[in-house]
Amino acid sequence: MTTRAPLHLIACEPARPLAERVARHLNMDVGCGADTWFACGEAKYDVGQNVRGCDVYVFQQPVVPVGARSIYDHFVMLLHAIDAARCADADRVTAVVPYLPGGRQDKRKGHAREGVSTGLFARLLAEAGADMLITVEPHNEAIVGCYNPRQVVFESVQVTKPFARFLRQEGLVCDVVASTDVGGLERARHYAEWLGTGLAALSKQRDYSQHSVVTNTTVIGEVAGKSVLVVDDIIDTAGSVCSAVRNLWDEGATDIIVAGVHMLLSGPGAERLQALHDEAVQRGVTLKVVGTSSVEHPELPDWYRSWALEPLLADVIRSVNTRGSVRAVEADRAPDAAT
Repeated sequence: MTTRAPLHLIACEPARPLAERVARHLNMDVGCGADTWFACGEAKYDVGQNVRGCDVYVFQQPVVPVGARSIYDHFVMLLHAIDAARCADADRVTAVVPYLPGGRQDKRKGHAREGVSTGLFARLLAEAGADMLITVEPHNEAIVGCYNPRQVVFESVQVTKPFARFLRQEGLVCDVVASTDVGGLERARHYAEWLGTGLAALSKQRDYSQHSVVTNTTVIGEVAGKSVLVVDDIIDTAGSVCSAVRNLWDEGATDIIVAGVHMLLSGPGAERLQALHDEAVQRGVTLKVVGTSSVEHPELPDWYRSWALEPLLADVIRSVNTRGSVRAVEADRAPDAAT
């Protein structure tokens, strides 16, 4: 198939390791572009080489567990890099952002004076000059409505199927798949179907007069004496997933695997999971955690496994560059029928 234009990869500094691993699967190098931060906090991006007429892919990982810069700093640097590629006369510019900021802020939730962050980010990407955004399994697929396809094409890579395939290949399959709440039940149902397991969910009763207060949790489904795979898309401070695991143990569940696509592990997240692992040891059961490389975590304990997104992202970029089908790429990496 013919290419849109010569393929070129550049990366903002936090995403350079990710971009280099993707580049190896594409048998190419990452461009020599570089971030610059000034003492006053301003920033700029220099593409560093000729990209005139190229199909340029700009990588960024806005969530950086270590370092002083915020998620907004990294997002603004992405805008600088897109703008720089445009100023260098790239033919097309695609932002590659596995975890997209603002994905959980897609509505105002009854607060008329509250902004819609994901819509703001969409407008900023368009204004910077992006032609396409490639992201991985956003929290709410409805955010595609914030993107005008005549300006920025929103390409969401669904990893549930290939992630399920990885779990099966690595022997990380349990008797039951469970969601942390009823809202994630459909996701858990898909995993259960592809892995050939039972299904459970946790129903939470909240006190909406207080912030983030759960008054009662009910486990729906049979988990007593069974191992459980707890699935979620985003694990941030890990409070909900730790509560879910303890509720499952209280209902008689045994070994547990926690699988999350975007392991942000903000604030106390990593410490909470470590405490949960220590509690599992005391209970005489096992706890394993599985994430993806959408967020870089430099030091991982032996009970944490990471699934590399890079081969999938490389295939997606190759498909987009040659006008192929992203859905076909996802289908190629789906698990075989459960037996």
